Amino acid sequence: MQQTHTAEELVDVLQQYGNKGVLRPVHAIGVGVSGFFVPSQVASDYCVAEHFKAKKTKVTVRFSNGSGCAQPHDGWSDVRGMATRFHLADGAATDLIAMTLPEFFTPTGDTFYDFAFEAKPMPYTRESPWRKILDMLKLTLPLRDPYPEETVSPDVGAMGFADTHDSAKIGVFEAATIGAPVSYVRAAYHAVHTFIVTGPTGTRRWVRFTWQPIAGVKTTTPEDALVDCFLHKELGERFKAGPVPCFTLMMVIGEAGDDFDNPSRPWPPHRRRIMMGTLTVEGLVENQTEDCERLSFNPWRLTKGIEPSGDDVLRRRKEAYEYSSQLRGAAPCPFSRS
Repeated sequence: MQQTHTAEELVDVLQQYGNKGVLRPVHAIGVGVSGFFVPSQVASDYCVAEHFKAKKTKVTVRFSNGSGCAQPHDGWSDVRGMATRFHLADGAATDLIAMTLPEFFTPTGDTFYDFAFEAKPMPYTRESPWRKILDMLKLTLPLRDPYPEETVSPDVGAMGFADTHDSAKIGVFEAATIGAPVSYVRAAYHAVHTFIVTGPTGTRRWVRFTWQPIAGVKTTTPEDALVDCFLHKELGERFKAGPVPCFTLMMVIGEAGDDFDNPSRPWPPHRRRIMMGTLTVEGLVENQTEDCERLSFNPWRLTKGIEPSGDDVLRRRKEAYEYSSQLRGAAPCPFSRS
């Protein structure tokens, strides 16, 4: 498939809130925590990557709100992100980037460009009760009412795109109804892309990774939407007493017939799942700017034992993350062309 849009064009169209060169184009607001990952007893049987064999691996995690808006509204319905860096023994690293949507919006990088272009925030127009009833009779998701002080809608353009692109329907519907977590560690995060892992005997498996919260998934009530910035504060309070195991890393093994290269297509729910390890959070990183915001996470930053699939969106994200990192003057990306 011929690529028609560059990484630069993709990042530029994602810069919907005028923060070009300052913040990330999406997931602009975030908070960093430090901790460690301990693999399960069976993890090394499935993958030879260092963090699945080592006794313990240090991690840095950036939790984030999905919007590119620099104004935080933690109680608003929004996709959340979890970017995890595993610090390996030789000074290298590998990243796992996940979000609270189980599927991506589009199957290719070019269709994602089209989605980003059409899904730009639009002025909010409140639907009448009669319009909502008509939407439900047509089996169409009604638009939610705006939050206080919310003047633009993140959903209208995306839902319009989904009306004409079947591949986007699952992701757009889930994003529009996802709600807000009571804590960053009370949400499940999905890497959405397929990776290829190699076991100690050379067996290669096509897999997808998900972080499952040990405390369970819990979303806020509508009243919580009025509270700003509580997610950052909640993390600080949660870990005052010491480290807390927060997530288990689940690996789903794909089978023949599953779409390995299309992140917008879910796999059947009965696929085999392997518990690969536990992530424990110790607390907030001391220097949020240097040790979190300036980090250049990249979903292509992999290590021996883990390879990318043929997923075009995954490849395009590698290039887009690199360009975005250069724009905002972050720490150099390992794939930097400069």
